[in-house]
Amino acid sequence: ANEIVLLHCVSNYPADPADCNLRAMETMSQAFGVPIGFSDHTLGSETALAAVALGAAVIEKHVTLDQKRSGPDHAASMDARNFSEFVKSIRIVESALGHGRKEPISTEADIAAVARRVLVAACNIGAGTIVEERMIVARRLGDGLPPIAKRDIIGRRAVQSIDKGNLLRLEMFA
Repeated sequence: ANEIVLLHCVSNYPADPADCNLRAMETMSQAFGVPIGFSDHTLGSETALAAVALGAAVIEKHVTLDQKRSGPDHAASMDARNFSEFVKSIRIVESALGHGRKEPISTEADIAAVARRVLVAACNIGAGTIVEERMIVARRLGDGLPPIAKRDIIGRRAVQSIDKGNLLRLEMFA
């Protein structure tokens, strides 16, 4: 296990987010081969949350009992209530990062069934008609031929009459 975490920091109190150059964390990580974190002196939580999204393993954020106290740290610090919300936000960002594989999740199945576009007849197509592009349209109707199958239908002959709005199937064409 690594015993060192290198923290990127801008030593202004408070620091301007535009001065934080969070992408420097990646440069530091590559150069030193250790986990990288961010010592955040900005107001609010946005910059630190961006650092988490960019891979920060550790976030340092000052906490104070009174942001109005004298000294440079207090103005850039969070009170206990805001800090608790800050930690919750970090956990949300961490969970949103996921595992990195592009794949559907189980909870998308119901939406996908409704949202997926399929090919339907844009007009009545008589049996024996050579199908033209204008005769086919993609609609959100659920299960059927995907829009990419249009290229497999155009120029083929309808083997049966197809009413406008009907889902298209490959066996309808010769």
